[in-house]
Amino acid sequence: MAKRSLRLAFFLTMLILIAELVGGFVANSLALLSDAGHVVTDIFALGLAWFAVAQAERLPNARKTFGYHRVGILAALANAVTLILIVVVIVWEAARRLQHPEPVQPLIMFLAAAIGIAVNLYIGLGLRKEGNGLNERAVMLHVFSDVGASAGVIIAGIVILLTGWTIVDPLLSIGIAALIAVGAWRILRETTDILLEAVPRGLSMPDLVSDMRKVEGIQDVHDLHVWSITSDMYALSCHVMIDDMSQSQSSSILQSINKMLSEQYHIGHATIQFECNPHQEQYCSVEGLYCRMGGNEDHHGHTHSGELESAGKANLEKRQGVS
Repeated sequence: MAKRSLRLAFFLTMLILIAELVGGFVANSLALLSDAGHVVTDIFALGLAWFAVAQAERLPNARKTFGYHRVGILAALANAVTLILIVVVIVWEAARRLQHPEPVQPLIMFLAAAIGIAVNLYIGLGLRKEGNGLNERAVMLHVFSDVGASAGVIIAGIVILLTGWTIVDPLLSIGIAALIAVGAWRILRETTDILLEAVPRGLSMPDLVSDMRKVEGIQDVHDLHVWSITSDMYALSCHVMIDDMSQSQSSSILQSINKMLSEQYHIGHATIQFECNPHQEQYCSVEGLYCRMGGNEDHHGHTHSGELESAGKANLEKRQGVS
């Protein structure tokens, strides 16, 4: 149901964009054209939400083991750059119109903005019935913020109709451009963080390590990595020091860690390597928590050279004993 609603909302928002672009050019209203730029952010949000729902139904394969979630992130990055360019154009045109005011047709502004308000309210109220998921909440924020921008266009039209003060049109367009810029910057920051595999915002690594060390049976944690596969989809890998025990005995520790990571940090994909020999000090920095990455000849493909050296000595002693 959510997928169908998002698809309908996407195409309805495309109609709003067309109506405001046509109305903006016919009315010669920069504010209405700026609001059309703001509608582009709604189309982006709806498109990503629709894409996320569709990708949830698509299974990973031998080439795309994490699935196709990063396609949406790349699209988001391209969209953010495009929105920043739109902001530059709007501000440049607004500055020109502040110096040389141009006549505006307020009645056409009313009509185009009213269409935007009506359709956006229909979309927002429809999505509200779908539930309280992250996608739905994000899209509703975009949609209802566009209702506010369209209401601003109508207010500007009323001011122009009553006073003839056409300068309010470029002033409002600058305000809408600021809204677009804030949204674009947030998208750009989030997408670059995901592509750089930064720690998800709001997740405290010291708190995470502290909670992991509280799990019964865990002595220490190192070589820790936490990143986002896509928005709100977190992954973790680490080495965990435990007592020397059999695999069946350690399974309860693994279950406790995964439960804590899922419930407290919403980390649904965790790769945890158990160890019982302290050897990370010479390879890890920052008090042994974060390990440097390198090629196979430099470091470990998650195999410490200390382990290889110990294994080599054991094999050598074994051969000498046989001979």
